Amino acid sequence: MFSMMLKIFLLGYVVWAQKDPHYKDDRDTMVHLFEWKFDDIADECERFLGPMGYGGVQPLSFKINSRSGNESSFASMVKRCNVVDVRIYVDIVVNHMSGDANPAVGTAGSTANTSSRSYPAVPFSFADFHQPVCSINNYNNATEVRNCELSGLHDLDQSKEHVRSKIVEFVNRIIDLGVAGIRVDAAKHMWPEDLKVIYSRLKNLSVAHGFPTKSRPFIYQEVIDLGGEAVKKGEYTSLGRVIEFTFGIVLGNIFRGNEPLKFLKNWGNGWGLLPSEDALVMIDNHDNQRGHGAGGATILTYKLPKQYKVQYFISN
Repeated sequence: MFSMMLKIFLLGYVVWAQKDPHYKDDRDTMVHLFEWKFDDIADECERFLGPMGYGGVQPLSFKINSRSGNESSFASMVKRCNVVDVRIYVDIVVNHMSGDANPAVGTAGSTANTSSRSYPAVPFSFADFHQPVCSINNYNNATEVRNCELSGLHDLDQSKEHVRSKIVEFVNRIIDLGVAGIRVDAAKHMWPEDLKVIYSRLKNLSVAHGFPTKSRPFIYQEVIDLGGEAVKKGEYTSLGRVIEFTFGIVLGNIFRGNEPLKFLKNWGNGWGLLPSEDALVMIDNHDNQRGHGAGGATILTYKLPKQYKVQYFISN
């Protein structure tokens, strides 16, 4: 019985630890810098984000050699940001590879034969993808949502050991470079049990970069759940935090004047939002700013500065 209780305690500790963003001091806000160059992010950390009390920032890439910079500039950025107490969270895309394209040449010069699912730079081959090939048409079918292709993007099979090992290898490499955690793109389209295995194999955060001993990486997952679909955000809260899209959509709708302010009187769980310890909330992101993803029609952006500032104040 003692052994069983110990295992339950350790599991609970790991899950809780993966919800800790490891902000320094009393910081509680991260900034999403979509497609910024690594050197520019480092400058922003030192000149503005650090002095103004921001807790973290998330650059993007799968291979650390893109138009944002190379691995050397990435490592320098992480180090410089950590020095001024700004943590780095990397947006990882591991649900899928590209769709069909000819020719297929990446920003780092990697090539692929997309129609045969051959990606030698990873490497991934046809056997690493879900079979049979299908497209997502019915969001009330959880198997289809997780095993079929999203918008023609070739869907990796995370139950395959080779796929798991390549994902773990990549994330552990950026942990060694000093990042504090990951945003898991399209987590909704991957099976929770597969993600659980992958997360369990991640290293602790780097002590050399100032993290306490045995600190777990912060994990927050993109699971768009506005109700009425088969996949539920609650399926992922045992693994880490989940991005709460309803938060920004409802606030945006109210501050655009579409609903009265009094609707906020029971703001929080009364709206079906996740508990604070399970959620990461935001006003807008790179997707819905561009009219796709969840809430593109109602979210507020910097283009409506007065309402945006008021909404930001309330959200904090």
